[in-house]
Amino acid sequence: MVQMKNRIITVKNAPISIVSRHEHDYISLTDMVKSFDGGSSLIEQWLKNKDTVLFLGVWEQLSNPSFNSPEFEGIKNEAGSNSFYLSAKKWIEATGAVGLMAKAGRYGGTYAHKDIAFEFGSWLSPEFKLYLIKEFQRLKDDEAKSTSLEWNFQRTLTKVNYKIHTDAIRAHLIPPRLTKAQTLTVYASEADLLNMALFGKTAAQWRQLKSSQKGNMRDTATLEQLVVLSNLESINSVLIQQGLSASSRLAQLNSVAINQMQSLVGNKKLLTLQIKSP
Repeated sequence: MVQMKNRIITVKNAPISIVSRHEHDYISLTDMVKSFDGGSSLIEQWLKNKDTVLFLGVWEQLSNPSFNSPEFEGIKNEAGSNSFYLSAKKWIEATGAVGLMAKAGRYGGTYAHKDIAFEFGSWLSPEFKLYLIKEFQRLKDDEAKSTSLEWNFQRTLTKVNYKIHTDAIRAHLIPPRLTKAQTLTVYASEADLLNMALFGKTAAQWRQLKSSQKGNMRDTATLEQLVVLSNLESINSVLIQQGLSASSRLAQLNSVAINQMQSLVGNKKLLTLQIKSP
């Protein structure tokens, strides 16, 4: 499935579209050739080249377990002859290739995985390839910076809601004259209740599975998980004040976590976590 999040980079005054497919970036070859004499016909000229066919075949064999290698062998043997013709559509249909993509409609044209697009850029012009890589990397750096800022903000918000959460625990779940160790056990138990509701495992279980990894499960959480965790802290605070048992709260929080994660990631087939009541 192609995710229609379209981004634009500008290479030597030429706008070039980038779309995501299976979490990989695909660059528009159609846009890349607009500033060159020959236009779209350059794509077919490049595909006609035997070295191009060999490159595409190796890329698919390394990246695509469903690649039709026998069909590729036939195409490879014909490549380079005067009568040889190969379009992106023909290549995809014949071999089950995933490195090229032919799209219709808005943002239509021929797209290629970034590895292949860079190779095509080198064929067009070494200078153009260098500018293409530079602008693509700038885009990825900007996206990484934006994601990091969003993650850090949500992590901070989670910590703020954690204060609300611990205040509710202190007021309603910790009886007088508990020792410090006993009090910390109560806090840890409630933190693990949230962990179980969202991640399906306790902090100790996560550390056992990730013994070589620094930090904790919340440090490695996705932005979507942090959003949900922040919400669960607020909801659990209310449920504690209502006097609900830990098992009742866990069931409700798990249901909320599943629904919110489905909404955030847009995946209606998200599996329900299998959890045990404490």
